[in-house]
Amino acid sequence: MPTDTSAGALPARAHLAPAPGEPVLDVVIPVFNEEKDLGPCVRRLHDHLTRTFPYPFRITIADNASTDRTPEVAAGLAAVLDGVRSARLEEKGRGRALRAVWSRSEAPVLAYMDVDLSTDLNAVLPLVAPLISGHSDLAIGTRLARSSRVVRGARREFVSRAYNLLLRSSLAARFSDAQCGFKAIRREVAERLLPLVQDTGWFFDTEMLVLAERAGLRIHEVPVDWVDDPDSTVHIVRTAVEDLKGVWRVGRALALGTLPLDRLARPFGDDPRDRSALPGVPRGLARQLLGFCAVGVLSTLCYLALYSLFRLGAGPQLANAAALLLSAVANTAANRRLTFGVRGRARAVRHQAQGLVVFAVGLALTSGSLAALGAATAEPGHSTELAVLITANLAATVLRFLLFRAWVFPERPIPAAKDDIR
Repeated sequence: MPTDTSAGALPARAHLAPAPGEPVLDVVIPVFNEEKDLGPCVRRLHDHLTRTFPYPFRITIADNASTDRTPEVAAGLAAVLDGVRSARLEEKGRGRALRAVWSRSEAPVLAYMDVDLSTDLNAVLPLVAPLISGHSDLAIGTRLARSSRVVRGARREFVSRAYNLLLRSSLAARFSDAQCGFKAIRREVAERLLPLVQDTGWFFDTEMLVLAERAGLRIHEVPVDWVDDPDSTVHIVRTAVEDLKGVWRVGRALALGTLPLDRLARPFGDDPRDRSALPGVPRGLARQLLGFCAVGVLSTLCYLALYSLFRLGAGPQLANAAALLLSAVANTAANRRLTFGVRGRARAVRHQAQGLVVFAVGLALTSGSLAALGAATAEPGHSTELAVLITANLAATVLRFLLFRAWVFPERPIPAAKDDIR
């Protein structure tokens, strides 16, 4: 798989058209010293996919530097089972194994599951179907949905829920279960996403999900039936420490805006009617209006609060200018990300500079309104000032949206992408 991360959005999602004889799904099973469980696991998975999966598939055993007979068992399974292959890595790390195998795979859908097969295999087809159909970019199994059925001890239940609560509070993650060893991703997404993921261990898929979600990719969740493996060799304390380090690293990178997440952007709408311009109807106008209005309401409330605060120690013109300047910077940043879908640091300074020009237009309107009020009334009341400012801001808001859409964040055509499904 190429690892080129040159700028440019992902193509619109499309239903996969499998090439004759080529696998649609590549299921990776990362293993370390699993000579006992590997054979039964692969045979059970192979039998299930042969009976129930409607497309060609492949099972790849990724051996993470095992020191027992795991490599020999893997080679034996690859020799006797169609569609099974093995890969050997000389360094440990689940993330490292997934990156290595996924990067070399030509299957359009890539998945992985733990060797213990704790997840009921009936969830395989629901997991990958949204990726094959073009509906979603990634898919995960979740043990924390209401409809999931889970059998495990109290300690693991507590650790899992505490970890996912940490992700929600620190990284604003909205997916429900980061640790379930049952995930899938479309290959063209992996080509862009994997080079951004630094972790090579257990935090790998959490980091992958956080970055995908922040980039606006669609993550499908499948409730699963899951039975804990009492013989699991995962070291909970050491894994938790590494995960905390990963949370800090990713959170810091997101806060500083150092990740080029704009390279993972999808076009808005996969319906041809959304991708083709209709006469007189700009694409995404309704969505942008809703986003702009939501940001505008919040920034107006912020502006009025700041004006009232500054008015306690300054005149109306100075208070208005200071409040409008601060709220304008926040407004431009929010509209850049939420309304017009611009991600990453590219052109951020330019956008803020253009936003300040738009701010100057709004300042002229509101300052002129205050001046006119001062000329008409010697000592206008505070409520009158606010009423005049609200009216002036409504007019400035309409003009601000037009300038944002046409000048600050103009819609750039997305170059047509060639279908790279092989």
